[in-house]
Amino acid sequence: MKLHELSPAKGSRKARKRVGRGQGAGQGKTSGRGQKGQGSRSSVGLPTGFEGGQMPLKQRLPKQRGFHNRWRREYVVVNLGKLVRFEKDAVVDPDALTEAGLIPRASSQVKVLAAGHLGHALTLRVHRISVAARTAVETAGGSVELLGEQPAPADAEPVGKRAQRRAAAVVKRAEILGRPKTPREAVPKPEGKKRAKGAAADATAAKPEPVRLERGKRKARETGDAAPETEQDAPQSNEAETEDTE
Repeated sequence: MKLHELSPAKGSRKARKRVGRGQGAGQGKTSGRGQKGQGSRSSVGLPTGFEGGQMPLKQRLPKQRGFHNRWRREYVVVNLGKLVRFEKDAVVDPDALTEAGLIPRASSQVKVLAAGHLGHALTLRVHRISVAARTAVETAGGSVELLGEQPAPADAEPVGKRAQRRAAAVVKRAEILGRPKTPREAVPKPEGKKRAKGAAADATAAKPEPVRLERGKRKARETGDAAPETEQDAPQSNEAETEDTE
């Protein structure tokens, strides 16, 4: 087969309908639009699903609200107390439950709950079982075998790249939240104008303040009536006496 021999499938391409070319063409005069009215105009502008003013089909249908999971698995619940009808050491599986009339069909997913009391040992082969029901069966001397695919345990490694990235993000967040906080003194601060201004303020604050005497003590020193109480006061009192003598 060559390139020029290729052709579209028969009936896939149709010539357009030529309307308004006279009455002899079959689609002349009104061009298939009818006499007058909204549908005969050049710009009709009717919304999709318009039914002439009556209630549209999309509004007549019932609405089901909420989220519907298409992968949801429905389980038929069987209480532990209804398994008393089986003999001791019997194997209870979907076939046996169907014969006993506890489930509608053998292909149903079975889940056993702990409602009721079981006094003898049984071997259960079901799809799901609660923790309390498993404990009750094993306490009575029986055993449990789960059928079909089981959900992965909580400590299992995630499957898939997206799940792995999500698990890694959770672990990293836990590490960050559990990390002890670094003291503010150990955190390096950026150098800049604000840093230099803060350093100058610290240096100014670190300078010792001049010694200030109370009014009565200063007057006493000037007159020479009282001796200096501290070593720092001694030079000042000497200078005062010198000035008086001059």
